[in-house]
Amino acid sequence: MRPINRRAAASVLLGTVLCFAQAASGHAETWPSRPVTMIVPFAAGTSSDVIARGLARELSEKFSQPFIVENKTGAGGNIGAGAVARAAADGYTVLFATTAQAATNKLMYKDMEFDPQRDFAPVVLVAKAPVIVTARPDAPYGSLKDFITYAKANPNKTTAGFPGNGTLGHITGELLGRTVGIEFGKAQYRGSAPILSDLIGSHIDIGMDSLAAYVPSILDNKIKALAIASSQRWSKLPDVPTVAESGLPGFEASVWYALLLPAKVPSEIVAKLNATANAWLQEPKTQEFLSNFGAEPAGGSPADLKAFTQAEIEKWGPIIKAANINF
Repeated sequence: MRPINRRAAASVLLGTVLCFAQAASGHAETWPSRPVTMIVPFAAGTSSDVIARGLARELSEKFSQPFIVENKTGAGGNIGAGAVARAAADGYTVLFATTAQAATNKLMYKDMEFDPQRDFAPVVLVAKAPVIVTARPDAPYGSLKDFITYAKANPNKTTAGFPGNGTLGHITGELLGRTVGIEFGKAQYRGSAPILSDLIGSHIDIGMDSLAAYVPSILDNKIKALAIASSQRWSKLPDVPTVAESGLPGFEASVWYALLLPAKVPSEIVAKLNATANAWLQEPKTQEFLSNFGAEPAGGSPADLKAFTQAEIEKWGPIIKAANINF
């Protein structure tokens, strides 16, 4: 039996490693060479779906390959997000996530099959859609400050509508109650439409939800807008103050949208997607498009998104725990 030449074996091993490294780099450089699937974990026609399709069109044009939107719904978005977490780390499956799948669901779901911070590579924060506090048209208060005064004088005699247990509208309501020390009933709905209907009909007192669905009814004076939980007023509702202006400095709450990839995707692919998405967000037509959904363009680096996600988890974690929201 011939003795093993250790130097030759080491050279073969090194050559194999370099070959694989060059192959991986080559794949990243040529990406995308075939269609890419963008999974939206909500139904077609929702705000996240429409925004995702707008971005997908841009990516398709810039990369000369189809970015195909696929809606995978259920479990607060966890079904679609889980599919991306399990996908190959080759850049051909992308998640268009909201706050829930990217951050807050991990604080509420006991048996979630993925961890967003472990199983996804952050790409870019796309946009933020602030929560708006609205009221029935005949409410005896016309501002958030007046509602807080009324609720303190009438504990548990007001009812707030939310677009579902554990949604950002719901946990914003929990944050508001905890911050100012008020108690009110909580009505959970399936989405925005029934909240709006019950506000117009004066069956509930206030609603907390991302603002897009409520704007037409506000402009038609069918409901009242009390405050927007953003850092600044929204241009299409310039007379509606922020929550901070209403006496709660630093109070902000937004549904946000982010682009994520399976963990361990080559950094070159992350960089390509990040640069293209940022360029799209800076275009005036994109900013107008997002504004129609009550959303503000965001952008930034993958590191920015990672830090923002961690801050959101730290912000909402104590609120969710105190309210005992779990599934």
